[in-house]
Amino acid sequence: MRKSYRQPTWATLSDGRPRRVGFELEFTGLTFAQARAAIRGVLQGEEQVHSPVETTIETEHGSFQLELDWALLKQVAKEYAEEKVTPDWLDGLSRAAALVVPVELVCPPIPLDQLDSLDDLVATLRNAGAQGTDDSLVAALGVHINAEMPDLEPRTILFYLRAYSLLQWWLVDAHDVNLTRKMSPYVDLYPEEYIDRLLRQEVDDEDALFELYLTYNATRNRALDLLPLLMHLDADRVREAVDDDRIQARPALHYRLPNCEIERDGWDLAREWNTWWMVEQLAADDEAIKRLTARWQERSRLLLGVNRSDWVKDMGLWLRERGWL
Repeated sequence: MRKSYRQPTWATLSDGRPRRVGFELEFTGLTFAQARAAIRGVLQGEEQVHSPVETTIETEHGSFQLELDWALLKQVAKEYAEEKVTPDWLDGLSRAAALVVPVELVCPPIPLDQLDSLDDLVATLRNAGAQGTDDSLVAALGVHINAEMPDLEPRTILFYLRAYSLLQWWLVDAHDVNLTRKMSPYVDLYPEEYIDRLLRQEVDDEDALFELYLTYNATRNRALDLLPLLMHLDADRVREAVDDDRIQARPALHYRLPNCEIERDGWDLAREWNTWWMVEQLAADDEAIKRLTARWQERSRLLLGVNRSDWVKDMGLWLRERGWL
């Protein structure tokens, strides 16, 4: 039985249009050709092939991008297009890569009330043999959620940062993040010192928001990566702090914490979205953020900070009391 995608309090933009959400799925178990055949069977659109390991399908929702996430193989594919390598050699490398190199499917931003249109795509990839985090030899595979901001006011951005920061330890448990992913650098949490300062920051000061975030989080490797949003607001300022040409500007939050469990029957993107939804709801509740901030500050001890296990239990009870769990 499919789960429904819970609708957040801030479901629309300032002009009344529904907010949109994009998903990125990383998986193994399929060659690029097998993954391409699977998604082409579901998506109704025009395909543009960029190389033997990169393709785009244009649909009514926008562009679905599929690629083998390995720089070497993509370079070989480029040379193949220039007729420098043979098709048999490329196909053999692609099949070997399917065991360890993730295929990445990047979905376009889709309106909140139409997210269930992705369910058949996920099920088709599962049935074709896609494997997720637990079955990967690299074990860093995940699902990324790109949630469009309801607006770009500093106050709104700060509310999201505070809501996520107060919940980040609980979210790790709620998503049951794979141990190897926890140990990898790709989904690092915000430092506690940053959270302490964030919870005291002025709500309407964009300069302070930039300065504090880039002081503590000048890296793409955060479970909630704000760099794409900050790049959208002021690209020069971000480039001064972070030398990484992979950062793509967009008016969205880039959330990278969930595992990809595509091989499991019944798993779908709604499960991961509905966990992130807790952040959405808290961000829209200024009074709740104030109360939890006061609780955080009361529990913070000099040099020791906040006890993580106690805070996780407390947040679980609080969420249940709110009726969100």
